Amino acid sequence: MMEDRVCVGAVAGAFGVKGEVRLKSFTATPEDLAAYGAVETEDRAHRFDITLSGQTKGALIGRLSGVATKEVADRLRGARLYVERAKLPEPEDDEYYYADLIGLEVFDTGGAALGRVKAVLNHGASDLLEVDRVEGGATVLVPFTQEVVPTVDLSARRIVADPPEGLF
Repeated sequence: MMEDRVCVGAVAGAFGVKGEVRLKSFTATPEDLAAYGAVETEDRAHRFDITLSGQTKGALIGRLSGVATKEVADRLRGARLYVERAKLPEPEDDEYYYADLIGLEVFDTGGAALGRVKAVLNHGASDLLEVDRVEGGATVLVPFTQEVVPTVDLSARRIVADPPEGLF
């Protein structure tokens, strides 16, 4: 079942001494982090409006409503920021929200179970599915490309993968 919220970013830390923060955006267009309205922390304890003011290497610079000091901004470091799914645009064909892929079962093209998606990673080059293997042991990183992952069926909660020989 899909979550009612999607993580769109995180607070990377304070920026300066007047309460501004560095923000890591998980949206396709980084500035869209502020475009979907108020964000809230994972535990729903804090709700913020975001006003962007610039960029720095690898992050956006902005203000969170109610955050006026460096000390408060420092305490928010690492906080993941969520918006209601209904505020986000529907993904295009063959596009997915990472949150929707986590937990899907992974099968090979012959129907044998390989594991379950633990996380979706992107270290700059391309997306990778981190898969907990059925037989246990170390997780496997599967390239999330059309060639390696030809089928994603969200309604059936499954992925069909054609991993390179020896990956599993």
